[in-house]
Formats: sequence, structure tokens, C-alpha cells
Amino acid sequence: MIALEKALTDPASVFKTPEEVLANDELTREQKIEILRRWEYDLRELQVAEDEGMEGPQPVTLSAVLDALRAIGAPADMERSAPTKQGGS
Repeated sequence: MIALEKALTDPASVFKTPEEVLANDELTREQKIEILRRWEYDLRELQVAEDEGMEGPQPVTLSAVLDALRAIGAPADMERSAPTKQGGS
């Protein structure tokens, strides 16, 4: 059983890869999208920290999360999409 609240707040603590999110049969499509969007946001924040000299481990790439969102047919998130790494405008 998936700890949904934990997955929604810290996806990397529950799933090793975005593909695991997609493959999970316990989650609805909407839940998968929300988890992947949260993961996307977290990775964008890590990119900003790295730009400021605060590097840390990044076992999952932003492109892997974005690929998973495209694979599930998630609509573009215009509120948090580029041009900034945080996803805002």
C-alpha cells in the first residue's frame, strides 16, 4: 500500500523512479499527475540550489519526470512551467 500523503509531499522517498509512479495500480491518474508535478517542482528547486553552489544528490532527472508526465498525457502546467527553474514566470 502506498503512503499517499508522503508520496505527495516527498515523491522520492516513496518511489525510486517516475516510471514506478506510472506503473502503480493503486493510484488514480490524477494522483500520479500530482505526485509527478510535485517531483518536478522539487527537482526545479534543486536546480536553483545547484546554481547557487549548493549541490546535492539527484538520482532522478527533471527530464525523466517530464517524460513520465507526457507519457500519462498530463496537460501542461502553465502556472509552474518555464521560463524559471522554479516553474514560474
